[in-house]
Amino acid sequence: MRVTLFIPCFIDSLYPHVGVAMVKVLERLGHEVLYPEGQTCCGQPPFNSGYWDEARVVASRQLEFFKDAEVVVSASGSCGAMFKVFYPQLFEGRPEEAAAKSLSSRCFEFSDFLVNRLNVRDVGARFDGKVTFHDGCHGLRELGTKQEPRELLRAVKGLELVEMGENESCCGFGGMFAVKYPEISTAMAEVKCNSILDTGVEYVVSNDSSCLMQIQGWLDRNSPRTVKSLHLAEVLANQ
Repeated sequence: MRVTLFIPCFIDSLYPHVGVAMVKVLERLGHEVLYPEGQTCCGQPPFNSGYWDEARVVASRQLEFFKDAEVVVSASGSCGAMFKVFYPQLFEGRPEEAAAKSLSSRCFEFSDFLVNRLNVRDVGARFDGKVTFHDGCHGLRELGTKQEPRELLRAVKGLELVEMGENESCCGFGGMFAVKYPEISTAMAEVKCNSILDTGVEYVVSNDSSCLMQIQGWLDRNSPRTVKSLHLAEVLANQ
């Protein structure tokens, strides 16, 4: 299969190794991976802030770049939800509506694609360590992705998965939310991170690097011991 990657701007700028890890996993499974270099932000920041006209300018560019893709796989539940759930809303009643619905039907979050489209759980990974998983809000609530990453993690040789008590609680990032309400954001991160620490794990894994940025920031400043954050793709790429 020809798989086209959508790499969110914050991953491209801050966590490019996540995109590299996705390529390794998909190529290991025998698929051709494409990356349209003209892709940009999905438009979520202006969309979430209520600037829908500005969001359409950015989003319409993505409709063009991904119009011929067989499938589009996102490295983020948050930005994947923008393509899959919010583009049809953003362009409802407009000339781009059909293109938005078409892209929505062809877009998958990474773990969803592996488990539900490719029917793969064991990708041949090995990772020695004790891990807990954080459910990002958009992946969980908008895309309904819950069991897929856990099925993939349980198939990794050497990995022990331990559920935290607050696995579905928001980490407090939420993009502009963390900027507008830093005190609330930090309090939410404290609840999340203390739940992570209570498990005694060495690693916290998620399918959203924006959440992991928030979590790792709190842990680095406040944790009495080292807990490292990893994107799901990084774990699955390890052999």
